Amino acid sequence: MMVELACIIYLLEHSARNVHLKLYILVYNVSDVHKNTCIIKMEIDYQPEDSPVSLFDEDCIDHVKDMRLEAEAVVSDVLFAVSEMYVSSNLDSALAVAYINVETREGNRYCLELNEAGLRVVGYAFDQVDESLSTQYFETIYSLLDTLSPGYREAFGNALLQRLERLQQNGQ
Repeated sequence: MMVELACIIYLLEHSARNVHLKLYILVYNVSDVHKNTCIIKMEIDYQPEDSPVSLFDEDCIDHVKDMRLEAEAVVSDVLFAVSEMYVSSNLDSALAVAYINVETREGNRYCLELNEAGLRVVGYAFDQVDESLSTQYFETIYSLLDTLSPGYREAFGNALLQRLERLQQNGQ
């Protein structure tokens, strides 16, 4: 039996003049999560001046996200699908940057940097930042872990399948 499962992710980015909505639709063939994965990406730009109601307070333009809080949210989102993951207390985190240690289900350890540009691998051990690395930034923890860990992909697919089965059971 082939079961396809769709996961929709909305990302909203904004600046003083522009709102950018990104819509990702991930379709998984749950019988084999490693294959037949389709990602559909749609991006929409919206100009706030087109609307009679302002969506954002102009005084918040200089507001910077607290990346340590963002990092805690990242950890809580995917902790179920990795062996170990936590925000580093040994590396200096600030409003603009935070570091996350993660061990994949395969036993590989990484130190991740989270900033406004996204997430990237900065070291291949906990609490290690290798300045000579120039690794790719990822917009989400899901896309980063998807490239690093087949075990993550499997756990994520299984979790989605379990939720779908619970929904089906509750509907009957």
